[in-house]
Amino acid sequence: SAASSDSESSSNTTGYDVSGVTKDDDIAAMLPESVTKDGKLTVGMDTSYAPAEFLAEDGKTPVGYDVDMSKAIAQTLGLKPKIVSSMFDTIVPSIGSKYDLGITAMTITEERLQSVDFVSYYRAGSTWAVQKGNPKKLDTSDMCGAKIAVQTGTVQEDEANKIAKGCKADKKAEVMSYKRQAEAATAVATGKADVFYADSPVAGYAISQTDGQLEALGDVEGVAKQGIAIKKGDQQLDEAVQKAVQKLMDDGTYMKILKHWGVESGALDKAEINPTDLN
Repeated sequence: SAASSDSESSSNTTGYDVSGVTKDDDIAAMLPESVTKDGKLTVGMDTSYAPAEFLAEDGKTPVGYDVDMSKAIAQTLGLKPKIVSSMFDTIVPSIGSKYDLGITAMTITEERLQSVDFVSYYRAGSTWAVQKGNPKKLDTSDMCGAKIAVQTGTVQEDEANKIAKGCKADKKAEVMSYKRQAEAATAVATGKADVFYADSPVAGYAISQTDGQLEALGDVEGVAKQGIAIKKGDQQLDEAVQKAVQKLMDDGTYMKILKHWGVESGALDKAEINPTDLN
């Protein structure tokens, strides 16, 4: 949905300027030839997840904090960023073939770790959002009977399905799964769904963009690390990406990007390959 004023709109859809980020020759030298041969860092991203990644007013230009991070990582590695807009649930299966990396606000889970490696770079929880005033009088502790909108392939979809399974037959929860996050938010704003469930920065941004139509319900839940997805077992790329992200954290670029988008509350100070502590 459009921002409420021109000034807000421009600040919300202009990325942080990462042109000052320079190549680190030592880190770039760690890259496997499979990545360097075309001079590009190809990143799979679901551009419907503002403010992490979404399309600017022209409907073509990807913007968001994950976009800025992708550009900064590519420049540190001496490569050109190539961002490919993809459906969220298709990204993990395409890492290592179609994409070098998946950078798309992806929560690191045990299940996903079986398919890809991760470098941790952010922490986010989950937030419920309802129409202003909570007309259905929903409570986060009991979503039975509610129509819950989620994005396909997300941890929130898994969680909503678990909730639905635990409901009694006379008070079932209906999980409405949408390919794009914006559709889930719109479903609640228009009354098609009662509540949506999404990553906390995403829910917060969606709420801020609806001119008071939506509001958060309850507290942020289940804070967990998010990661950059890399082909399973590609140790060279794992280490190059980890070092690139750590450098951006250490030199302050990373925090400047997060502050630009108002999401610094999820900052990490350490990038880890396949962290054992996922929270």
